This record gives sequence, structure tokens and C-alpha cells, in this order.
Amino acid sequence: MIKLETIISLAKQRGFVFQSSEIYGGLNGCWDFGPLGVELLKNIKESWWKAMTYRQDIVGVDASILMHPRTWEASGHITQFSDPMIDNKASKGRYRADNLIEEYIEKLRKKNKNEIADKLEIELSKAKEPNDYYNIIMNFSIPDPVSGGTDWTEVRNFNLMFKTFLGPVDDSASTIYLRPESAQGIFVNFKNIMDSARMKPPFGIAQIGKAFRNEINTKNFLFRTREFEQMEMQYFVKPGTELEWYEYWKEKRWHWYIENGMAPEVIRFKDHEKLAHYANKACDIEYLFPFGWGEIEGIHSRTDFDLKAHQEFSGKKLEYVDTVNKDRYVPYVIETSGGTTRGLMAFLCNAYTEEKLTDDSGKEDTRNVMKFVPQLSPIKAAVFPLVNKDGMPEYAEKVFDDVQKNFKAQYDTSGAIGRRYRRQDEIGTPFCITIDGDTLNDNTVTIRERDSMQQVRINADKISNYISDKLIR
Repeated sequence: MIKLETIISLAKQRGFVFQSSEIYGGLNGCWDFGPLGVELLKNIKESWWKAMTYRQDIVGVDASILMHPRTWEASGHITQFSDPMIDNKASKGRYRADNLIEEYIEKLRKKNKNEIADKLEIELSKAKEPNDYYNIIMNFSIPDPVSGGTDWTEVRNFNLMFKTFLGPVDDSASTIYLRPESAQGIFVNFKNIMDSARMKPPFGIAQIGKAFRNEINTKNFLFRTREFEQMEMQYFVKPGTELEWYEYWKEKRWHWYIENGMAPEVIRFKDHEKLAHYANKACDIEYLFPFGWGEIEGIHSRTDFDLKAHQEFSGKKLEYVDTVNKDRYVPYVIETSGGTTRGLMAFLCNAYTEEKLTDDSGKEDTRNVMKFVPQLSPIKAAVFPLVNKDGMPEYAEKVFDDVQKNFKAQYDTSGAIGRRYRRQDEIGTPFCITIDGDTLNDNTVTIRERDSMQQVRINADKISNYISDKLIR
């Protein structure tokens, strides 16, 4: 198993991800995406968008990040979107109470104290209110993970929404929130889209957009951050058919990850034991990260909770009316909600490979390769002149200009050809094109494929077609 530190180091060195505001010491829980990171993000989103919307029954939307405050009253975020928070008086450490208990259970199991761990898990499964978590922490003398102290404050609910103010006046009347999820932008536009796009259930609305959560503890690189991006689709169905569609979308979303290079053994479904107040069935797709299993996408049968809540708070009818049989109902909703940035982290971890190689002399070496499927690779092709003379650079520049019209490419003249191959391997470039002395005579080039390292010779005019054929799934 690779270490998370290895992925973080490679992400910075190769220009995938940087710490936000690093020259000022960094901003915790916020990250910037470098030249390769933005390309990888774009490719992930493009793959998702095509899979979700290039079909007759799903359309897209791009809703505003700032929404009317009543939106969050209707959705329950004002009163219910909070984490139980506890502070240690001695260390000044702040923790999510449920996470603190869960991590303590893991430590007990590592020490084979399973009897106590079992009791804790039973108590944790019953906990609902802040005082429940506090009693568990105190009764089991759960210590601060850093200081070991047990002098705790009471548990308080901490709302995760970022608050700001609309307009020039900083007062409660102008309070507004950065959206903590993108789904509500779809729900409030349900009728607009149904009418304007002439859709009828079953149909879906898809959106890719930023969301913000004032997490108590950010951790594990891109896994838990305060600013992130979501790829969400809400699928509106007739009540009574929702569980059939729930199973349909579980299968669809699973295969999307497989098609994009993840092996079945590194992803799994995990059913929710505790259902949210709006759901009648829910599961997560989890990826096996270096730190363990973690959610990368949620699939939820949300019933009619959202549309009915917005209907009540807005006073506007959010129903579907079948004019043929006079059927009238508020649709149920199946949600697929994937993390774009969290997904990028999973694809980085999934692609990273260390290969042991032996040359003709028997010397061993290690090759670091990012084995993205070609459609996700940030750079699709790299173009090299074998040497920087004899007309090869000029020819290579023309090839590069031609390739760049259709695919994101790089041009590299620095160092031995083997070293250039290795640089491209480490960022996941699937094809390297070399211009040599024979090219100038017969217009053929060498294309080396990343994974097999095999080389083929083709006519320079056929490069784009060759790459296109390889990119087709």
C-alpha cells in the first residue's frame, strides 16, 4: 500500500495540487490545482458529464452558489446541518465528538480490547443528541489524542455553513450562506427545467459546482476540505418506482468508476446503517485510500422530502401533472452525488504505480508511473526531437502544433530520451512521439505507449487518428 505522503509529494512536485496560499504558510483545508491538476479535474468532469447528460432523460443546470436564505430553512440546513463539537480544556484541541469516539474504538481494537470497543460501538449507535456523545466520552474516559487529557467541555452542535452578508450592511437582515451542497440549486429549479426543457418523470437534472463546509477538522489531503466541488444528479421518478431506480443508478455509477480505471477490489458499496431524515435507502461508493476505505460518492433515495419542503416554504407548486391520465404527484428523487476533488484524489492514488525493471545488463531500476486511463490523463501526448539538431526540432515543433490542435500535449527537448520518457510516465502521459533521423527521410515517427513501453512506427500524418482510436473506450 502506498503512503499518502507519497501522493501529496508527487502532486506538488509535478503540478497536480498545491497547498492554498503556501507562501503565507498555507490555509488549512484549502487546496489549489496546478497545471496538471486542472487538466485532470477537467477530464474527470467531462467524463462524468458525458456519462450523465449525453442521454435523452437528463439535462444540466448551473445554479448560483449564493441562494435565498429560505432555501436553507426549507432544506433543514439551518437547524440540522451541524456536527457535535467538543474541546479539550488543556490542549485546546477541538474535535468532532463522534469521530473522537470512533478513533478511540479503533485504538482499542488494535490493542485487542474488543469487549470495551463493542460496548462503545453500541453506545455510539444510540447517540443522537450532544449530551449523548458527552456522556459516552466521560463514562469511558476517552482521552485527547494529542495530550491524553480528559478535561472536556460539553458537546455543542456546530453549524457547518459559511455565513456572509449580502450588500453593504453587515447585519442579521442581510445574512446569506455559501451553499454547503449543490443539490438545492437543482430542487429550486425543478419546475423551471421541467417546463422549459419539456421533461417528464423519470428525468434527471445534473450539475457540477463548488460547495463549502466549515469543517471542524480537515484531514487526509483532499478527502475532507472546506472548499470542494461536487458532481450531482437528481433523478425525479414516480412514487413507488424509486427503489428500482435506486438500484439502476447504483449499477450505473459503479461501472463509471470501473470504466475510468478502478479495479473492483479497490471500490465497494457500503449501505447506510443510519438513514438521513429525508432518505428511505442510501449507500456510499467507497475507495480504498492509503488511510483506509473512504466515501467518494453517495447514492440516496431521498423520497419527496426536498420538493415538498420547498413547496411548503415557497408557496409554489412543485408537482408533475400528467395531462393524459390526470395523474398528479410530487416526484420522489434518486440522488447520485460524487466528489470531484475527492474523486481526483482517488484517481491519483489509483493511478500511482511503482514498477521494478531490469535492463539488458541485469541492472534493476524502479519506474514510477501514473497509470490513468488515457481519457483521464492530463497530457495525452508528448513530442520529442531525438536530438536538438539536424532539423529534428523544427519537424518536432510542427508535429507538436498539429497534435495540440486535438489533444493536450507537451513538447520536451531536455535530457536523454529515456529521462524524458520517465518524466512523462510520472505524470501519466499515455503516448510519447519521437522524431529521429529517419523521420526526415520517410515522415514516420516512433510512438511509445506508457504502460507496455512498446514502440510502433507510423506515418506522421496518422498520429491524431492513432491517438483518437486509443482514447475510445
